[in-house]
Amino acid sequence: MTQIFAPSRRGLLKWGGAAAGVMVAGSLLPNFGISAALATDLGEGDVGVLNYAYALEQLEAAFYSAVVDNPYSGATKNEIAILADIRDHEIAHRQFLKKALGKAAIPSLEVDFSAVDFTSRKSVLGTAGVFENLGVAAYNGAGPLIQNVDYLGAAGSIVSVEARHCATIAAMTTGFNAKTVGAGIVDRKGLD
Repeated sequence: MTQIFAPSRRGLLKWGGAAAGVMVAGSLLPNFGISAALATDLGEGDVGVLNYAYALEQLEAAFYSAVVDNPYSGATKNEIAILADIRDHEIAHRQFLKKALGKAAIPSLEVDFSAVDFTSRKSVLGTAGVFENLGVAAYNGAGPLIQNVDYLGAAGSIVSVEARHCATIAAMTTGFNAKTVGAGIVDRKGLD
């Protein structure tokens, strides 16, 4: 008897992890008023994955634009410059995905950031941390679902930038930097 479908443990973990990552990432979106837009048809296959990423990038670009346009109380010039750089990256990601999707792109989203206190450093950086971790989780979760190698390569580049954003926001939030990382954070082998 020939087995038609015999998934390996690794295959199950890979696809299960991808599905879980996309579902967890999506569960955070209703808090920002875009769940209705995502309830529309995102498309199938690579188009669906790219439209999901496009929605996330629209959300991030809009958030960082609002942050830079009206910096939180006590924001330093360096912090504003860092957040402006992140904004510019998110805008570039958004534009890349919009161009890649062409006519298959979902419409521009209307977001609701009323839950974010843009005057508070803690609120802004906390929200930024959620967005950046969400972006990394979404790209890592969706990566195995992307079939086109060009899109996969682009997604890999984008997720590496999102991971650097995570590290930057964490450093801004906690004060960790190359001089302060030590015992309890990273072991002697450079691992956490």
